[in-house]
Amino acid sequence: MFGIHQWGVTMPFLLCRNRVTDFNQWLRVFESHRRAQLDSGLHLLHLWQEASETQNVFFLFETEDHVRARAFVSDPDASDAGAAAGVIDGDFHFLNELQSS
Repeated sequence: MFGIHQWGVTMPFLLCRNRVTDFNQWLRVFESHRRAQLDSGLHLLHLWQEASETQNVFFLFETEDHVRARAFVSDPDASDAGAAAGVIDGDFHFLNELQSS
């Protein structure tokens, strides 16, 4: 399937999905937390809104430090911010990029 290449793990990422009641409200809260994201070593790479289900928002961060990033998403303040942003539900995944050598 991937051939005979050797695969190496590189920079870690955090992929998130939120289902929201109001995208504009969610975006205002999300953008207001930019400093906290940066302080936690999270650098926003992409922000997507699902074409057919615009309540679904996906965003990808590059992470400097897995421990700090996990602490950020596990912090009760993040849950409070999600509630204020109108998050109905969501999930997140820590990912490693695989590169062929």
